This record gives sequence, C-alpha cells and structure tokens, in this order.
Amino acid sequence: MALNIADLVEHAIDLVPDRVALVCGDREITYAQMEDRTNRLAHYLQKQGVKPGDKVGVYSRNGIETIESMIAVFKIRAVVVNVNYRYIENELQYIFQNSDMVALIHEARYSDKVAAVLPTCPLLTTTVVIDGDGEGEGVSYRDALGRSSPERDFGERSPDDIYMLYTGGTTGSPKGVMWRQEDVWRVLGGGINFMTGEYLDGEWDLAKMGAENPVMTRMPIPPMIHGGAQWATFQSLFGGGKTVLHPDFDGHAIWRLIDEHGVNLIFITGDAMARPMLDALIEGRPDGTPYDLSTLFLMASSAALFSPSIKEKFLELLPNRMLTDSIGSSETGFGGLSVVTKGTEHTGGPRVKIDASTSVLGADGYPVEPGSGRTGLLARRGHIPLGYYKDEAKTAQTFKEIHGVRYSIPGDYAQVEADGTVTMLGRGSVSINTGGEKVFPEEVEGALKSHPQVFDAIVVGVPDERLGHTVAAVVQARSADRPALADLDACARREIAGYKVPRAVWFVDEIKRSPAGKPDYRWAVRQTESRPADEVNAAHLSDKVR
Repeated sequence: MALNIADLVEHAIDLVPDRVALVCGDREITYAQMEDRTNRLAHYLQKQGVKPGDKVGVYSRNGIETIESMIAVFKIRAVVVNVNYRYIENELQYIFQNSDMVALIHEARYSDKVAAVLPTCPLLTTTVVIDGDGEGEGVSYRDALGRSSPERDFGERSPDDIYMLYTGGTTGSPKGVMWRQEDVWRVLGGGINFMTGEYLDGEWDLAKMGAENPVMTRMPIPPMIHGGAQWATFQSLFGGGKTVLHPDFDGHAIWRLIDEHGVNLIFITGDAMARPMLDALIEGRPDGTPYDLSTLFLMASSAALFSPSIKEKFLELLPNRMLTDSIGSSETGFGGLSVVTKGTEHTGGPRVKIDASTSVLGADGYPVEPGSGRTGLLARRGHIPLGYYKDEAKTAQTFKEIHGVRYSIPGDYAQVEADGTVTMLGRGSVSINTGGEKVFPEEVEGALKSHPQVFDAIVVGVPDERLGHTVAAVVQARSADRPALADLDACARREIAGYKVPRAVWFVDEIKRSPAGKPDYRWAVRQTESRPADEVNAAHLSDKVR
C-alpha cells in the first residue's frame, strides 16, 4: 500500500475527474485538468534534472499554480520547500542554501529578489516563473507546461518519500522538519480519524468516500507556507473536494468568497485572522446587508491563539455552526482538538482533548497526573518526524527517546485538568521568568484582547534588576483612543493572576505577525528595546505575593 501524497491525489483524480478541484478568483480547474497540468510541470522538472529527494522551492501566495506546483514535485518524488513570500534577500538566501534547493517555482512579483540571491546559490539552476514572460528570468510556468508531456508515467512511489516543512522562524532560524509521507498523512492528512483515533484501512478510502458523497467545499485561509493550510488543501484533494483559494487576506473578501462559492468549511490561524474577519462580519457587505453564510458549518482554527472573547462573539453571530480549536506544530502534526462552546471560561491557551499518541510529560519523563496542577511538556509518539534537515543537534534536542519510547517534544508547556483535557500554556522558548514565576505570553495576550479597545497584542519579557524580567505588552489599539495601562491592568486581572499582568505597554500602529498569523516575538522585543514604554506601572512588586 503506497501511502504517498501524489498517489492519494491521483486516486481522487481517477474517481472524480470532472469535479472542480481548485478555484481562485475567476478561474477554476477540474481534477482532470489539474492532472494534465501537474503531469506537464512534473515532466518539465524531470527534464531539468530534478531527481527523487531533490529540493524544489515554491515561493508564491495562495493560488492554483501554488497547489499544482506542490503536487508536481510530489509526483516525481522530490521534496517541496515552502518559501515565506515576505522574506527579504538574506532570508531567501538562507532557505535556498540551507535546503540545498535545486529548482524554484515563484511568482513574477518576486523576480527581483530571486535574481539578487541566485548568484549565491550554485545548486539552484532551474527557475519557473508564475505569470512571467520568461524574459531575463526563468522559463514561464505556461511555457514549462506547453513543452512537456501530460502523461502519468512516473513509476512507483514510496511511503518513505519525504514531506518537509520549514518552520516559521519567529523565535529562531527556520528549520526543515522532515516527515515520511505516510507518517504525516496519518496525523494530518486524514489517515487517522481525528475524533476517534482509528486508522483508515486503505489508500483509496478517502477518495471513495468523497466520490460517494456530495462535494465539500473548503477554504484554507492562511498562506500555503503554513502546514495547516497545506493539509487542509490536501485533505480536500484526497476526498475529491473543491478548494477555494485567495492570495491576499482580507476579512470582507473571505466572507464574500464563502457567500459566492458556498463554502462549507474554513480554516484559520487564530486571532490574527479571526479579529479582522469578526469586524467584517459585523459590518456586513458595503451596502450594509449581511453576508449569506448559510452553507458554512465549520470554522476550524489551529496553531495560534484563538482568544476566548473572540470565540464567544463568533458563536453569538454564527449560531448553530461548529467552531473548533486544535493544537499542533510542524514537529508533531495534530495533537488534540476542542469543540468551542458558549460560556466556557478558562485561562491559558486552548483546552483540548488530546489524542491517544499525545502526552504531557513531567520532568521525570512520565505523564503528569490529571488535576495535579503540574506543568509538563507536550510530547507525541508514534507517527512523528524523522528530524530536522541537516541539524543533528536540534534533532537530538526535540526528538528524544524516553523510557524506551521515541517522542517529539518541541517545547510546548501544558497542564492536564482533572477531567483529562489539556490546557496549552505556550512555547517555553518565549516564556517569561519573573521573580521565579513562569509566565506564558499567550495566556496574557488572550486576557488583554478581551479589552474592547485592544485589536492585537504580543507579550514579552523586559529586563528587570530585581525580578530578572517583568511582563510587557506591545499593543495595537483599535483606534487612536488608546486604552490606559490601568484599564488594561484591571481587565487582565479578571482572568489572570496579578504577577502575570503587564507592567509596561508599548503602542504600535500594527502588530507584526508571520503571514500565517503567528506572533513575531523577536520583533516585539525589538520594540521594547528601541524606545521607552508609552506607560509604566512602577508599583508592581507587591503582586508577587498576591
């Protein structure tokens, strides 16, 4: 049984060739058309010398060619490298060189950056340009397809073929997380039922189920540099579904497309997308009428903070819809899920039901007891990555054998509640040690964003002579009428302990996040270092004993 991404897509192509596969703007292609185009691109890459295991970059916003490029690379058993389209030249140089990239498929809008970096990357000899004319740059995407065969004659593939995902790098240099394709399919692609944990028996199961049922229309909203968006798309393709793509995020555009295409399921990454979408939903269409969202039944969020106050408002405005909040990372895949219900009160990050392969391990390497109040590290066993590309030291730090079991432990802290559910606290690499107490930024960010004048916030530590660090907030207000620190303090104290409340605030015009919505903590620290705080609460030491 070949549990391979390209094979799984081809099974759906064979069963539902006339269904619409991908939609972007005023364009759409069927599964049969996608097969023709991806085979042609795959053959072109082969003719340029791309071999199994070679790395091929995809440097593009969400669009039909983005998905086609990934499928084409998988068809010839090469490895996709996701390239962040906001990178500047030195960041591009790093990922091109670190990944040993030999070919690159990119949008024409990035040609100048690519041209500036190519001379430093001797392995990178093939470039294909989406929407380009081919003059002074690589071959145009259109020409690459036009001069290649549409046949599917690529030979047998393997479940051991590599799927690689470069991490976002918001707290360090991006790292290429390497998975066997069967393993990543099992945890993210539908190979295991997310609710029951049961395995699918066969490689044709998803395609057959999709063919036997009405078409489901999905819209992955984050950019395809985000693993969650990739796998929301692959799941759709494996099951013969329709995927709606949009290159640039805008709250009103999202609701308009849901209305226009009858979208059933959307995938977002927490508050960075939820907050603008919520504002647009409240405003409605330009003429003031509401969007028709009658087809939408599921809104799924993962991999970033989805604040309780924002969840509550969505539940109010979108009754009888299902909202889910799940946990996972590039190093673990799916780890657990919660169905959001109205009136649920708790602090911290998501509270989820973890799956059977996920544990919270204490310092002794054994699972922490439910309800003990002990903090541990989220760990996953079973289908986990092979490691980081070309980084044995970091691989050894994250992928560890404990009591005879190999785990992926990327550094996410959590607590196990009395009922067995798990409350996520955040990544240890960005936690703040203040006077011996550990503060996890996401918990504080969620509390701050319950204030009506706060649009977005990132929480970091700033040096303090007595406490080591104190908690600070970088805040984007909803308007020029900024909230006072005292008001933020009072609001946050309703949800979190006093020692966790920010002692200083820096206001900014816009919070910097990755295109996928993840907070850029290094950028936030630079804000606190570049100028004095806008407001400081000096009387904070007494909170240590509250």
